[in-house]
Amino acid sequence: MNSPFARLLVRWLVLALGVVIATHVVPGIHCSDVGALVAVVVLLSFFNAILRPVLVLFTLRFIIVTMGLGIVVINAILFLFVGRLVDGFTVAGFWPAVGGSLVVSVTNFVVSAFMRSSGKGRRPPPGPSQPGEDVIDI
Repeated sequence: MNSPFARLLVRWLVLALGVVIATHVVPGIHCSDVGALVAVVVLLSFFNAILRPVLVLFTLRFIIVTMGLGIVVINAILFLFVGRLVDGFTVAGFWPAVGGSLVVSVTNFVVSAFMRSSGKGRRPPPGPSQPGEDVIDI
């Protein structure tokens, strides 16, 4: 999977899986149809790529003081914001947004770890390609 488009598509599918699981597990989160799900995935991807780094930069002191729990608050705010923007996707309040963002984060972590462990046997081991060839690692 060397193509950037293929990697983006896999990320979107994992994010969509996390949102679907969150709608079934967390009370207060509902998604009416597939079109709303696609809009949620695209907006969450955009917000995670653009807004999240800016919010982390501006709230870095808060994140350090709370030992990383500020990241959960930022993710919940973005999840709640997407719930307000997309018709057909509702988030009832802050606590359902926290639950939904945690479910999406755990889903992303588990699927990413599974994909990394299943791809270990495909890479050649690091080192010289020819016996006796010197390799300098810096």
